[in-house]
Amino acid sequence: MDRIRIVGGNKLNGTIPISGAKNAALPLMIAALLTDQTLILDNVPRLADVALLQRILGNHGVDIMAVGKRPGDTEYQGQTLQISAANIIDTVAPYELVSKMRASFWVIAPLVARMKQAKVSLPGGCAIGTRPVDLLIMALEKLGADITIDGGYAVARAPDGLKGAEIDFSKVTVGGTHVAMMAAALAKGTTVITTAACEPEVVDVADCLNKMGARISGAGTTRIVIEGVEKLGGGRHSVLPDRIETGTYAMAVAMAGGDVQLQGARPELLQAALDVLVQAGATITQNNEGIRVQRNGAGINPVQVTTSPFPGFPTDLQAQLMALMTRASGSSHITETIFENRFMHVQELARFGAKITLDGETATIEGSPTLRGAPVMATDLRASVSLVIAALAAEGETMVNRIYHLDRGFERLEEKLSACGAQIERISG
Repeated sequence: MDRIRIVGGNKLNGTIPISGAKNAALPLMIAALLTDQTLILDNVPRLADVALLQRILGNHGVDIMAVGKRPGDTEYQGQTLQISAANIIDTVAPYELVSKMRASFWVIAPLVARMKQAKVSLPGGCAIGTRPVDLLIMALEKLGADITIDGGYAVARAPDGLKGAEIDFSKVTVGGTHVAMMAAALAKGTTVITTAACEPEVVDVADCLNKMGARISGAGTTRIVIEGVEKLGGGRHSVLPDRIETGTYAMAVAMAGGDVQLQGARPELLQAALDVLVQAGATITQNNEGIRVQRNGAGINPVQVTTSPFPGFPTDLQAQLMALMTRASGSSHITETIFENRFMHVQELARFGAKITLDGETATIEGSPTLRGAPVMATDLRASVSLVIAALAAEGETMVNRIYHLDRGFERLEEKLSACGAQIERISG
């Protein structure tokens, strides 16, 4: 299994291109199941999760062509996928595929909306709490689907098609909002989603569905209205830049010091996180190319942060911020309100010499002047990259094991960091 070796102490200087957002690319690919015409997606990141979803969609009979490079493309430019679900030959999504990635469960929505039936395995993925699918199932039942759980599979039927409904989520759910929007796009009548997720990725999916002929308004607010249409067509859409990747590299620069241009980043997608970085002592500047992040000489200030749904501080940047705070001059407090079980990186950060105590959903981090490299193990996607951030500033060598988690969410991580001066390399086997 591949590992990543890092020797800490180098500042980061240069340019890091920001890839397309994984958390938008996956539901956008799934949305292609809603139409028999071709959906073209640009700026799709080259990630393990994207490749796995291509296999899952292929299992349903979807043809996906990755368009080759064009003149003038850079090596980091996202790929273009041409996705055609003209003939769905199988409405079953099997356990062996869905168990590897939670988001693949979302295929249940377009399958039952278009094909009037679906049989989808209950999901797997990152081990960060239960993340149940009950809200997703509730949304589909409100729209008229009959759903039973049989042998670890959700079996959905809507022989007369879906019908518009009022869907009021008991808590904010990004997956539930994606599923409800996709299913309601082909339902008869009007659907109103309240307590909808406001995340930029939800807006991106709504924009793409509207290009395909859907009638969705209010995306980006807590109330989304969908006027169902009989049929959706093809379309072309470019995936928005990844705000979590943007925040991760911004924190890496704040940790290691230096001056890096995050090319293609959009600050409005993660303003809460950028505000925290400024509090911590980084200089953040917006320009025509994206975001410039600098920390030259100044120390790292402690902060107090509570994760919350967009536009708050993202749970997907919590582990990275914790790594940064291990070098702050004083005590920091991070409270995790979105996912239980999302402090599994604490014991690995402690291997660097970090001083972190947990009290329920709050972590207290006592900053240390020095961290020391150590062998560490990735536990989930975002936790694994927090270990990379810590290693960039640690004395000596760090070996990060089980990095398949990194490949699920970060495109060419070691190449992007080494281009800015980090001493980082992938060791195969």
